[in-house]
Amino acid sequence: MAWPIAEVARMSGVTARTLRHYDEVELLPPAWIGSNGHRYYEERQLLRLQQILVLRALGVSLSEIGRILAAQVDELEALRSHHRQLVSERDRLDALAATVSRTITELERSRKDGTPMTDINRPENLFEGIRPTQYGDSLREWPRLAAEVGRVTATMTEPEIVAGQRERTAGMIRLAELMAGGTPPDAGAVQAEVDGQYRAVTALRPVTAEEYRAMGRSCVENEQWRAAYEAIAPGLAAYQRDAIEAYATARLT
Repeated sequence: MAWPIAEVARMSGVTARTLRHYDEVELLPPAWIGSNGHRYYEERQLLRLQQILVLRALGVSLSEIGRILAAQVDELEALRSHHRQLVSERDRLDALAATVSRTITELERSRKDGTPMTDINRPENLFEGIRPTQYGDSLREWPRLAAEVGRVTATMTEPEIVAGQRERTAGMIRLAELMAGGTPPDAGAVQAEVDGQYRAVTALRPVTAEEYRAMGRSCVENEQWRAAYEAIAPGLAAYQRDAIEAYATARLT
């Protein structure tokens, strides 16, 4: 059975113009083209379109999607991998919704009776599900690294993902404490934290000094990253940027 491009556009929510573009960049050729010049798609093409749209929803660029699909051997295993990533993202959003709901409840109680809003011994509770990390969800400027992060995450269990989130949050809190204590960004204790971050990134893919500097700048320039840092402490995004700049200058050049 084959479906014309207009029907595929209706079913998928993707415009016919976008489908033609996918054909032009050799990402999704139609099954065949009729004598009238219309494109027709069969089941295999619909399955490929589904994978493209799933990867787009996960923030992967078209060029990187092309490389991922070209490297695939088994469609079923690829779909299992995509499913694991989507379930992980769903669970993250559930955790984030629960965090916001809990914070609303505690803030309402705090304003009502004047008691502290959160347990001072568990400040990480404020950041459950947020994934404040310098190499997490917003790596669209580095699509190959983003794809590698996605592939690694897809193989992790939920407890492993949560443990990683907690450790990254704890690292950001340690940096905030050093900043609050007046420690310069190029000081040894700060640079030790940045070294751990750099090693975590390069365990996935080699990163040049300039790429790492760009990641540091993104802590301030990328809205999502900046919000994650500033949620912990005002000025932390710029402090992280400066610490990465110092690290790249001293150790990577």
